[in-house]
Amino acid sequence: MASADNKIYFIITAKPPPPYGYIKAGEICFIDKQRFNTRQKNNDTDVLPVVRMGKVTDTLLDKVLLQPLSRRSAELLMAVESNEDRLLVLNDPEALEKASNLSAGCQVHVEYKGQWLTGVIRYIGSLKSFSSDPLTGVFFGVELQGEDKGKGQNDGSFSYKTYFTCPKNSGIFAPFTRIKPVYHKPSAPLLPTQSSLSITTTEPLKAGDRVTFFGDKNAHHGMVMDIKDHPDGKMVLISTVNETEKMDTSQGAGMGGVTDSDEITVGSLVQFLGKTLLYGIVRWIGYLPDFPGMTAGLELEDSSAGVNDGTYKGKRYFNCPPYCGLFVKLSSCRPDDRFSGVKKKLFNGNSEDVSNRLIGKMKGIQGHCNSCYMDSALFSVFSCSSVLDSLLFKTTEYETIQSILLKNIVNPLRNSQSGSIQKVQSCYYYQIFMDYNHHLVLPTVQQLLEHSFYSNSLKLAEVPSCLILTMPRSGKSFKMFPKIIPSTELDITGLLADGPQQCVLCGQLANQECAECFRDAAFSDTGFKYFCVKCSAQVHSHQQRRCHKPSTLILPQGFSYSQSSGSDRRTPPREKLELFAVLCIETSHYVSFVKYGPQDTDWIFFDSMADRVGNDGYNIPEVRACPEVGQYLHMPLAQLANQVPREMEGVAKRLFCDGYMYLYQSKTMSLYR
Repeated sequence: MASADNKIYFIITAKPPPPYGYIKAGEICFIDKQRFNTRQKNNDTDVLPVVRMGKVTDTLLDKVLLQPLSRRSAELLMAVESNEDRLLVLNDPEALEKASNLSAGCQVHVEYKGQWLTGVIRYIGSLKSFSSDPLTGVFFGVELQGEDKGKGQNDGSFSYKTYFTCPKNSGIFAPFTRIKPVYHKPSAPLLPTQSSLSITTTEPLKAGDRVTFFGDKNAHHGMVMDIKDHPDGKMVLISTVNETEKMDTSQGAGMGGVTDSDEITVGSLVQFLGKTLLYGIVRWIGYLPDFPGMTAGLELEDSSAGVNDGTYKGKRYFNCPPYCGLFVKLSSCRPDDRFSGVKKKLFNGNSEDVSNRLIGKMKGIQGHCNSCYMDSALFSVFSCSSVLDSLLFKTTEYETIQSILLKNIVNPLRNSQSGSIQKVQSCYYYQIFMDYNHHLVLPTVQQLLEHSFYSNSLKLAEVPSCLILTMPRSGKSFKMFPKIIPSTELDITGLLADGPQQCVLCGQLANQECAECFRDAAFSDTGFKYFCVKCSAQVHSHQQRRCHKPSTLILPQGFSYSQSSGSDRRTPPREKLELFAVLCIETSHYVSFVKYGPQDTDWIFFDSMADRVGNDGYNIPEVRACPEVGQYLHMPLAQLANQVPREMEGVAKRLFCDGYMYLYQSKTMSLYR
């Protein structure tokens, strides 16, 4: 076994939300130490690009889903076949430590076919002759002794390879979960179950602990709710089994089936039936010691209904104010029914729902106390998208403002359309700057972003869940371009610093980038110019390009350079963002366009000052459908260029001539983060 390692290992403690629902809790993964250290220096470790065992490409996972492991612990857990069993034994760190201290020659008990047999460890190591993974599962080869000889399964061989020698049927290979030192013979398998909980303990009790106590000659079970001073010592308030089981397993009338919990992720708003119906935010999902099944850590809305501050048995799992935290079975949580999920219908293009709940006067946000800029911006961001919901939940020094935003603006706005709130992660905001050395006349947002990144030598460090772009402004009219074409899809593949790139000519994995070719008229008007080795040699053999100096790309993990083909033949994936809102300005007045469904025509227009009641009265906001916008957006570029703005139907002119801020979201990252 190698003593040095350049990897950091993790176990995935909970099933990630979509689109990574295929990843199982209990899988082992890793990241290069150098890559981790780089992200740590950049304070960018909230989401980590990890590689799962048996895979070649990395996956971005939230660090709250990852529990670090030592290399030895990862090797021992890899030998445990079931992901569920790995998570269970993970809660017994003492067993992992004891297994790490075992060596050849130790006398042990090994479990085989439900019986504990006596033997001696003859081998510790892998049973695989080859693996592309940085480590493999460590098994214990045991030679049975005494009366247990002949009760095993082999003679020290596995898959035609001999690891140690012993008489026939006197050898067993087993993971550490089936091994115990001989001085502590167990009566049952190691995997912890609910029945293995201790009846007595000398550990100090804490709120949230599961306890067993005796009264009326019977054993009672429950959860410690509070510990108070008493003249005779300490008084422990315990929620007994009847209440606790009710809290943990009740589904409640009209609260949905058990499968609702499959949609609940960290950041979801949920309800939970305790003594009363409680509401809260999921702050953590995983497994707790001595707590069977998947557990959710909730921060409750009611500041007196909880039992802790996010700690359990002295270990912190999340942060919340005192007596706001509660750990419960994930299966007992239901989506908050105060938000009935019509937001999903909006994204499914339910026009009738939009018409009934969102479109009309006195809808949206009233622009009386706030500026039209704030009204339009908030409507754009929160009315039909959850991509920036992290603003409502992340720890901040502006808690009062955050509370007003959540309770007084976003909740009422979505309640009017029965929307829902989900927690996501970071957002990128970028002001596009353009030099005057360009040939763009009727640019798209795609072209403006690429030219700005090229001029300023910028690249994206990762795929953002949300990208907010403000357009270049200059001159008396503050417009560098009289008209800008919104790109309904933004292809950011070429803007990524570390992602695999596609050759612009043959489509295979690119090995080189040429900055000088960016403005070359022989190529397309969009995209950074990446080439495979063969295409680069061909392109730069031209007399006008021989002076170019292509730079070599660092191939991402999982891709390789082939001497025979010149490149990895796999086609790199494209990373695209979708347009979901546009903020426009004309003569200091802001309005917004929002995409509410999957159809091309699913657009609405919001004006927070569409009308007014009296000079000293109040503004009347209005939301209206504008399907004509989608029709123009999907016109051929040549046809769209010939459109006269003042002759455009409806409010489309404002979108194309007054666009100031464009909001894009990732279909995958916004759901995950």
